[in-house]
Amino acid sequence: MKAILIGGGIGGLCAAIALQKQGITATVYEAAPELKPVGAGVGLAANAIQGLQRLGVAAEVVARGKQLTALVMFDGAGNVISHMDTQPLSRKYGINNFVIHRADLHEVLQQHLQPGSLVLGQRCVSINQHNGQVQAVFADGTQATADLLIVADGINSVVRRQLLPDSRPRYAGYTCWRAVIENPGVEINKMISAETWAPQGRVGMAPLKGNRIYWYACINATANDEAMRRITPDALAAHFAGVHPPVQAILAATKPEQLIWNDIHDLKPLKQFAFGRVLLLGDAAHATTPNMGQGACQAIEDAVVLGQCLGQEADIAAALKKYEKRRMARTAKVIRLSRLLGWVSQWQHPVLAGFRNVVFRLMPKQIDQRQMEDLYRVDF
Repeated sequence: MKAILIGGGIGGLCAAIALQKQGITATVYEAAPELKPVGAGVGLAANAIQGLQRLGVAAEVVARGKQLTALVMFDGAGNVISHMDTQPLSRKYGINNFVIHRADLHEVLQQHLQPGSLVLGQRCVSINQHNGQVQAVFADGTQATADLLIVADGINSVVRRQLLPDSRPRYAGYTCWRAVIENPGVEINKMISAETWAPQGRVGMAPLKGNRIYWYACINATANDEAMRRITPDALAAHFAGVHPPVQAILAATKPEQLIWNDIHDLKPLKQFAFGRVLLLGDAAHATTPNMGQGACQAIEDAVVLGQCLGQEADIAAALKKYEKRRMARTAKVIRLSRLLGWVSQWQHPVLAGFRNVVFRLMPKQIDQRQMEDLYRVDF
């Protein structure tokens, strides 16, 4: 069997590894002419590490990242809103609350592809299905044909728009900056993933291996706001003036060229992932806001489940329908919960924000743990 995978991100590479382990000839076509070590940090929960173990890459990924021990939410003054010890969940479900530079994860995945199975500089512009074959057409006029086509070209997927013209990214109401920097010498807890809910917006940070810090900042804004696009690290630090240390220091220590900016979007849950011998996977199928740290995790799950379904079903269309049945409800739930969490955490009105903080402080820890366990119990 031959498979074409459109998109060389985390989902596409994981899916290619999963298919190749099933003996399928899988070729990844990536639009970028070269894969540069770009991106910021990415969090991987226990469900993702379980998936990476099944793909045979977990040990190498874990060696490149850092496992943390708690998730902590602060208010703008530095008072704790919520503190969740993630160690009990790690003991029960395996490595959890793990952070790694996206480029490091990407590099490990590339190394596990069969030689010659990643083709760069090929942007897919359309697909066709005919007589049990799928054809991908690229921007340079070349074509590729296979028995199966996996669409993993992200939230702005060209192929998804061809299959589902009405499915478009929806704006979440806030914009985001990210960066990975060397610790400028500030004191931080090197074992926690921290997020601050301040009146000016939201700032998160996590320590990476090698004295690096991954941080992100989210501010309510209109979509495609040019003023937001032009913000510098110094301006961002000034925006968060008055927020507890070391927020300002870390923002100000960032170089302009290290800053990554984008509006936050997701996809309204789809009612279909499989289209004959074509399958949507990862962000192309179920892009979610980053508030639960599950975007990459769900793409990794997708890859493992797809490999299993193709190994269990001789008929490709039947295998893809089986995959669809296993993945649709779970990913839709993540999209809904993550969007809700983002909406609540971006509340700026003092009364609403104060009420939210009190509710989170009083919330029994068992509720948080139950939600986490629901994510970590995967039907692998």
